[in-house]
Amino acid sequence: MTMSEGHRGHPGDASLAETASGAGEGVSASGVYNASARTSVETIPVTVETAQSAQGSHSGKSAKGPHDQPQSMCPAFGSLRVGLRMRRTATVLSGSACCVYGLSFTSHFYGARRTVNYVPFDSETLVTGKLFEDIREAVHQLADPAVNDAVVIINLCVPSASGVPLRLLPKEINGVRIIGLDVPGFGVGTHAEAKDLLAGTMLRYARGEAEQGPVQAPREGRKDKPTVTLLGEMFPADPMGLGAMLEPLGLATGPVVPTREWRELYAALDCAVGAAIHPFYTESVRELNAAGREVVGSAPVGYDGTAAWLDAIGQACGVKQAAVDAAKNRFLPAIKGALSSAPIKGRITVSGYEGSELLVARLLIESGADVPYVGTACPKTPWSASDREWLEAKGVRVQYRATLEQDIAAIEEFGPDLAIGTTPVVQHAKERAIPALYFTNLISARPLMGPAGAGSLAQVINSALGNQARFDRMKAFFGDVGKGANAGVWDHVPQDEAEYRDRLARQRKASRKGGAV
Repeated sequence: MTMSEGHRGHPGDASLAETASGAGEGVSASGVYNASARTSVETIPVTVETAQSAQGSHSGKSAKGPHDQPQSMCPAFGSLRVGLRMRRTATVLSGSACCVYGLSFTSHFYGARRTVNYVPFDSETLVTGKLFEDIREAVHQLADPAVNDAVVIINLCVPSASGVPLRLLPKEINGVRIIGLDVPGFGVGTHAEAKDLLAGTMLRYARGEAEQGPVQAPREGRKDKPTVTLLGEMFPADPMGLGAMLEPLGLATGPVVPTREWRELYAALDCAVGAAIHPFYTESVRELNAAGREVVGSAPVGYDGTAAWLDAIGQACGVKQAAVDAAKNRFLPAIKGALSSAPIKGRITVSGYEGSELLVARLLIESGADVPYVGTACPKTPWSASDREWLEAKGVRVQYRATLEQDIAAIEEFGPDLAIGTTPVVQHAKERAIPALYFTNLISARPLMGPAGAGSLAQVINSALGNQARFDRMKAFFGDVGKGANAGVWDHVPQDEAEYRDRLARQRKASRKGGAV
């Protein structure tokens, strides 16, 4: 086993191993805090949704990209990110060295502060089964209860396709949980969904432990109010804003799933209700439902979204309407004021693979923007239905499992003043002299919910919209340099060989008619 750069352990966390006992210091899925010895849990089967099985696009069909998957970054990055952000959790990759290098680089680029462990292999160890033996040895090395609560081993494409059987690993070693997961690029749609795969797998394991008896309390202890578990990664300030909105309802925010520590999983299961802020967290929703918890969709984004979300949470938790109305009266005027004080004027197309694209589009529309198209690489689920219906009522085309080609076609069709999307979408827009913003780094890394989120996008959006004149000057200066016959590096002025291209096209057409390949 080899290591990338990073911290190699967390011995300072060893003191967290104490279990809570007595007066309500542990939590079970039934809502009863106690403390049990861990028991072996069956291997957790992971159901992954492919493009064929996903509820698909606006037309009802799944959009297809390479390998019948949307074009996004390697899905395994999502599961890897979840593991690396958890305390007392060791994460191991098994896959091609080039893939592991890219994933390790990306993880540390995005601020990972823990080690990416790696089990290398070659053709011989893969076909002889030695790779599985190496993985098992690595897991045993990392299963130190003084350092780790869990070890996560992730199979990338080659080991997954070759059938390296992670299900045969021990379920537990020295009290350390062993979580094996196949996350191949050809079987998982997006890295955002891969986060849910690992989070849901951990929730299932934790639910099995809680059903057996006593479990560990959260680090900060139990909340003194019923809690709302939040599904999906979000801007760090958003849970605090949600807590303020829930307080008049007699509720508090619970853990955010994916959690930052194993012991938080029990508290996540012990909620009064779950909130699918990211609606594609279907594995996590399934586990909350299995624990007897209802899950509501959408999020408190904008005026309409916040009002509807507070109603849904209040109804799910049996809160009196008077308390819900009090929360609305307290926060909705502030949201309305923030929206009106930071207007956005312009036509904007929205696309991305983070899963919050519909929420961003709602906020933009309530801020005054014209949003004709929203594309998300994530699948259609029941928990995004209210967002989709709201957007479609405003005349927005909503595209699930959107491909790069569909996002680019939307730019061509609607001619936006600003395009928000993935890197290649942004590149295409800028080549057309259209201002563009990268969704992941510039949009999703901002608060979206409640009063704080209402005006959060205006500054960056309006600044980008104001750049049109600069793009026009650059286009006038550079012209068609770098396009078509002018692409590449030349030691002379390039010539457009249109006649040569036409002749080759005629030859290919004639060859096809003649049956030649």
